[in-house]
Amino acid sequence: MTVVTVGVHIVDILARPVDHIPEGQDTVLVDQIRLTAAGAAAGTAVDLVKLGNDVVTMGAVGDDELADFLLMVLAKRGVDTSALARRAGERTAASILPIRPDGGRPSFHVPGANLTVAYADLDVAVLRRARAVHLGGMDVTFGLGDPAFFALLDELRAAGTIVTMDLLSEMPDLLGMARAFLPHVDYVLPNESQALLMTGEPDVTSAARALLADGPRGVLVTQGEAGSLVVTADGEERVPALKTEVADTTGCGDAYCAGFLTGLLHDRDVLTAARWGTAAAARVATGLGSDAGLTDLDSTLALL
Repeated sequence: MTVVTVGVHIVDILARPVDHIPEGQDTVLVDQIRLTAAGAAAGTAVDLVKLGNDVVTMGAVGDDELADFLLMVLAKRGVDTSALARRAGERTAASILPIRPDGGRPSFHVPGANLTVAYADLDVAVLRRARAVHLGGMDVTFGLGDPAFFALLDELRAAGTIVTMDLLSEMPDLLGMARAFLPHVDYVLPNESQALLMTGEPDVTSAARALLADGPRGVLVTQGEAGSLVVTADGEERVPALKTEVADTTGCGDAYCAGFLTGLLHDRDVLTAARWGTAAAARVATGLGSDAGLTDLDSTLALL
């Protein structure tokens, strides 16, 4: 096994362009509607496969039709879902995203079975065979904040497994709890808002330094069109965004994580891997949904 993604699995229902919600029962015609596998574990898993990795994903979905769809799409994309738990009587997490003409993405969200994910759901044997583990949405998968899971992450890292972590919410209390994972991961990749809310610091550089002090090897803060800030013990570097026609920003953070981790798995240094993440995010921004525009590693790296 190459990569295991652990955490949040969501079905996204997207429409674009949407510049207003119609009154009453009026109808607005849009150019495109799409359903995708999304979330900080599922969406990143799809992107990782497209970039040439073998991927197993772990977490929880419901026993509803949305789960049937999500499992089908993940399998079609080449993600191994055999370790994904199905919860009887639970809803599968889903979001409705009316995408604005500028690519902005307000959302309506049902958290569903993601809130029930626990250490007992994980296949430890598979995790021990992974070259890398990506934790997606540890701020909303409360049951994974378990000392047994922290001990396993420490064991994996000691054996040479790369552990990365992304976040989902912008709720200070949840993000604060997710800081407990930082001593047990190699790289954390929040967006700017999450980094500020997690730390209470006044600016993104101070926030990244505060997160680095909690124990990871590196902090990569994504900042949209401003690119990303990479902070390690060696110092700070800014990686500029790539110019592209933005259709939808959904999933750009997941793609950045997938590109970054793929770079590390190809033995690239942190800054080069961050540029790979930047290129993957730029590809995804060109289409509707969390995996749109991303096809393979070669065409992604051609942007650099």
